[in-house]
Amino acid sequence: MATEATAPTKKRFGRLIERADGRDFPYYDGEPVEVAGWKWGVIILACAVGFAALLFYPASNDLQSLVPRILFPAIPLAVFIGFTGRYWKSLFKKLTGVDYLNMVVFWLLNLAVSSVVGLIVMAVFGANANPATNGLIDGGPIQIISFYVGTGIQLFGEEIFTILPFLAVMYLLFTKAKLSRNTSVILAWLITAAWFGAAHLPTYGWNFAQAFLIIGAARLVLTLAYMRTKNILVSTGAHILNDWSTFTFALIAAGAAGVAS
Repeated sequence: MATEATAPTKKRFGRLIERADGRDFPYYDGEPVEVAGWKWGVIILACAVGFAALLFYPASNDLQSLVPRILFPAIPLAVFIGFTGRYWKSLFKKLTGVDYLNMVVFWLLNLAVSSVVGLIVMAVFGANANPATNGLIDGGPIQIISFYVGTGIQLFGEEIFTILPFLAVMYLLFTKAKLSRNTSVILAWLITAAWFGAAHLPTYGWNFAQAFLIIGAARLVLTLAYMRTKNILVSTGAHILNDWSTFTFALIAAGAAGVAS
């Protein structure tokens, strides 16, 4: 156990980044429960297994895709609950009015940041469209409803896929590498943005600039929502608002094009 003289500092960020509500990140310092390094390794592996289920489970439509979209968060969350017991709930906090406001703020911030970075990347490297809504409007109401329900679950899974590794890296840097709390947070923030961007390479035709710069920048904003509130429900809400608004715009545009033709 580190002595007071050698223990890494736990100084917080200012109020622009972290709310002055007394909340701290869970698990990185043994509170509310110690999660050993090897357990974090298994949790990260479970995140990868959930992602593999999302990629490779055979599904030909959005109704069938509900199965892998549920497995995506369920697999790592089940492992995480197995290791943390009743303390798994520290990922979640009761939502308040301010939390809902934060969802909207970080959604709009994400749109602004992604748009600016996207324009630069498209001008320099080019970019590929997200094929998620291709042909969806022709599938009828059941497919459209399944799509929104399924993507809502998948976006929660993307938060699990990012925030659990974020907490794992923070724990390893703070507890094992003896870095300060804030340095651990910044490095975990950047590392998991790259991890998230890499996961989107297949979606965007292996366009590295698009995955790591546009998607990575969006991930930095969404993780900020968690860093500010310490509540995965807030980052999930901002993520759903962001993607559902984009999907809805694409569907409206597709519908308008169909009517015009």
